[in-house]
Amino acid sequence: MSLKIIYLGTPDFAVAGLDILVKNNYNIVGVITAPDKPAGRGLQLNQSAVKKYAVENKLHVLQPTNLKDPDFLAEVKTLNADLQIVVAFRMMPEMLWSMPPLGTFNLHASLLPQYRGAAPINHAILNGEKETGVTTFFLKHQIDTGDVIFQQKVEIGADDTAGILHDKLMAVGATLVLKTVQAIEANNVQPIPQANIAVEDIKHAPKIFREDCKIDWNADAQTIHNLVRGLSPYPAAYTTLQLPDGKTLDIKIFQTKLDLSSHNKQVGTIQTDNKSYLYIYVSGGIISILSLQPATKRRMAINEFLAGNKIDSTYKFI
Repeated sequence: MSLKIIYLGTPDFAVAGLDILVKNNYNIVGVITAPDKPAGRGLQLNQSAVKKYAVENKLHVLQPTNLKDPDFLAEVKTLNADLQIVVAFRMMPEMLWSMPPLGTFNLHASLLPQYRGAAPINHAILNGEKETGVTTFFLKHQIDTGDVIFQQKVEIGADDTAGILHDKLMAVGATLVLKTVQAIEANNVQPIPQANIAVEDIKHAPKIFREDCKIDWNADAQTIHNLVRGLSPYPAAYTTLQLPDGKTLDIKIFQTKLDLSSHNKQVGTIQTDNKSYLYIYVSGGIISILSLQPATKRRMAINEFLAGNKIDSTYKFI
């Protein structure tokens, strides 16, 4: 008799795990996702990526505003699920995650206990990690602290952005979700307490705020490059360009190239041919801006930006 599974998730990252279960003919008796939200100029109701997928595949969808609502919990109980799976959802009350007899497991985008928190993909790149991964673990009271079921390592390329790493982890994570379900179904899991996993220095992954996204041009070149990569495409690192007349322009930067060559120029010096490149000399190297978005404009390559903005030594990034 096949497992009855409830799947909980909201963004694109969660769709891959649901899709692999559907394609392997697992019995998804319910999909719990965020309520539709108004978006765009017309404030049209926008469905989550998970809801769109669930509707297309004729799955039963629940969209509670309150996870402790008695009517919602009663409906979940009637689904009589054996197992719940959480991928990129919100914090859940114990009365929900403790409901199925086989428990509830979560897919987290890091190698726990490293990078517990809301933004593990971003922080792994911000900290210059060469490797991260995905973890499945059973939920318990404290967030991201449950016993580990499986882990899979993923390499971080030198120029990988958060967007690139997100897609890598999404694909590997979906496979790990399937492996975890198969192991639970076969009663072949031996969860490991996170306290038993040797880690020298625990790093955390808290939510990122706007003040965390400002580029400090006095930082070293590698740190600046990592900041841009770790916040691209969202929420995006930003800087302020000061014009000769004293006016300023906020600019989001999505892609940079790192050159660790030594130089003797003053930190913050700008060099450009006003056609194809814009370099900023910083401590320990040179940052080349490849892709950006001026305030109120669309994202563009550096050559497009320079075609409409002539930059000289009187301009300054602050």
